[in-house]
Amino acid sequence: MKPLRIAIVGAGTWGEVHAGIFREFHLSETVAICDRDLEKAKRVAERFGIKDVYADADEMLNKIDCDAVSVVTPDYLHADIAVKCAEAGKHLLIEKPIATTREDTLKIVDAVNKNKVRAMVDLHNRWNPPFAAAKDAIAAGELGEIQNGYFRLNDIKWVATDLLPWAAKSSIIWFLGSHSLDTLRWLFDDDVKRVYSVSRSGVLNELGIDTVDMYLTTLEVINGGVAQMENGWITPNGSPNVNDIKCSVLGSRGMVSIDASSHNLMQKYTDANAKVPDILVNNYIHGRARGFAFESIRSFAERVITGEEFIVTLEDAAKTTLALLAVMESAETRTPVEVRY
Repeated sequence: MKPLRIAIVGAGTWGEVHAGIFREFHLSETVAICDRDLEKAKRVAERFGIKDVYADADEMLNKIDCDAVSVVTPDYLHADIAVKCAEAGKHLLIEKPIATTREDTLKIVDAVNKNKVRAMVDLHNRWNPPFAAAKDAIAAGELGEIQNGYFRLNDIKWVATDLLPWAAKSSIIWFLGSHSLDTLRWLFDDDVKRVYSVSRSGVLNELGIDTVDMYLTTLEVINGGVAQMENGWITPNGSPNVNDIKCSVLGSRGMVSIDASSHNLMQKYTDANAKVPDILVNNYIHGRARGFAFESIRSFAERVITGEEFIVTLEDAAKTTLALLAVMESAETRTPVEVRY
């Protein structure tokens, strides 16, 4: 079977992840990488054996022969690049969220449909083993009719202050809320009808990062279920895990409770600190990537080749962003907001 030829736009932390996965996956190869910071792109290219390096996405699309493009830029920069790739006839893997405005979201969806290419957004929590097991239990009817859910997904301050140089141009609702809301939609197998959210700012502002600290959100789904969603990035840096992730889903006949941060599979102690090593999300076994966040990237390449439907559809990703826009509007106005699809 001929490997899928892929180009990557964005050579940051997760761009490197894409390059590493495509290199070791037998059904894909990375033929080019692009980043405005050419030296950064060159470093990633050298590390992963990528031949062609560009600083301009237009030039890359004009010069290289590829089947698909991974868009791994900051979230607010997805739209123009994704549309150009679709118009060039390239399939798309877009890092979450699909976009951060209604206009950009609809623009990408329209370009993908008009140019008859395929697109998947990397909402990788659907590959997370405990969440996949919960989904299977719900689908099998073990929990009965789902009544309510709770999803807590928070990060330590380091993510906003050090990991993401563009944190002030984004929001925790995009960085983690996209995973939270998509997972709840998936578990409920329903769309969000109405939201009510409150937010707080101040902690990160004092650290020089002009962004909201946290959101606490109530979601009402169309068929009557209710969920609570908590997203913030002001957890103390001393936390033994970068992510604080907990979830519960209650049905008419049963419930599922997940604690994926204090998972008790492994703890590591030294004289300096205590840590809970990440052995679920970003994990390597014998030097090869095996965390669930990597499986979504592999799944994209595999399903472009086989023609199978993506586990995260383009409609899924668009609806998640449109609901998150309602969350942000609600937090600003302090009123319930109906989601506009």
